[in-house]
Amino acid sequence: MLHTALIDLKEMFLNTGFARIEWQMCVMWVVVATLLYLAISKGFEPLLLVPISLGALLANLPAYEMMVQAPVAGQPGGLFWYLKQGLDLGIYPPLIFLGVGAMIDFGPLIANPRTLLLGAAAQFGIFATFVAAPLLGFDLLQSASIGIIGGADGPTSIFVTTKLAPDLLGPIAVAAYSYMALVPLIQPPIMKLLTTQQERKIRMKTLRKVSRFEKIVFSAVVMTFCILVVPDAAPLIAMLFIGNLLRESKVTDRLVKAAQNEIINIVTIFLGVCVGLKMGGFKEVVVNGVALQKHNFLNSQTLGILLLGVLAFAIATASGVLMAKLMNVFSKNKINPLIGSAGVSAVPMAARVSHDVGMKADPANFLLMHAMGPNVAGVIGSALAAGYFLSLFN
Repeated sequence: MLHTALIDLKEMFLNTGFARIEWQMCVMWVVVATLLYLAISKGFEPLLLVPISLGALLANLPAYEMMVQAPVAGQPGGLFWYLKQGLDLGIYPPLIFLGVGAMIDFGPLIANPRTLLLGAAAQFGIFATFVAAPLLGFDLLQSASIGIIGGADGPTSIFVTTKLAPDLLGPIAVAAYSYMALVPLIQPPIMKLLTTQQERKIRMKTLRKVSRFEKIVFSAVVMTFCILVVPDAAPLIAMLFIGNLLRESKVTDRLVKAAQNEIINIVTIFLGVCVGLKMGGFKEVVVNGVALQKHNFLNSQTLGILLLGVLAFAIATASGVLMAKLMNVFSKNKINPLIGSAGVSAVPMAARVSHDVGMKADPANFLLMHAMGPNVAGVIGSALAAGYFLSLFN
């Protein structure tokens, strides 16, 4: 009788999810707890890290396979399979760009076109990492995806990775958004190392007022030019400038508010959860003729991606600052080199960091609007770099 009861209890246990827990799942629960702590307690990109963390938790539960099961023989798939299509098909990142375009102002860039060069220089981090990644064993498609992390642009990193290296989407997305959140910690030491106290005190001329007509023409012309030059960047570039044209037209307030709020908020939830779902599951690998189960996130590739990601970000920051210093050699109207660090496309956080570091050197020096020029230029630059890689490997 007791023996039978024990057998029944054992069978009951084997039918629960507890019997299918792997040690890798437990490690990922710790990772999830860490990400939630950083997002909730420290305020590091909570709008993205919270849904990513929750998606990662779901991905490391025994029911993961059922949640993402694809439709089979006329049977519907799991809920998250359908949500993941927006990620796998590259739909979510352009929709994020629609909201970004509706929120940013190209006025500072138009008023001081020179800052376009700072945004362009910051993209050197992308290409330097693309060259360095094969040294750690990554192929060219993976290297291109990892390099985009240097643009500090999460949606662009996801857009490229889903097309070139979808198996690396989890670690690349986590690295991209983590480093975006850590902009206030990563950039200032590099900025201070590469500039003198006197350079940090440089005051720039007040920007002229840019008319609405100029902004509309700029958006239309730049969108057309960029798509003609790099057609593969069209989904990102088109949605970015559509959002901006809606904003600058001043006659589509309801649409602008929807792009800035409802659309981008809903897509952010779905995007974050689906990225988190990429941080779990196992795949079969063959080592010395023996089939082994390898976790999709806890592996040496993830560590390499994290190292290369911070390298890309550091190089991008340094390149923008050094370009500003170089421009000052040939210019009478000096540029504060600190705004060069805003050439990465973490809008508007990178611009705020430039401003904050400048304020510490000179409390009366307001660099925020000047830094927004290279900041929005960086958004365009990272999208074009993404399109270049897609056209190169398409």
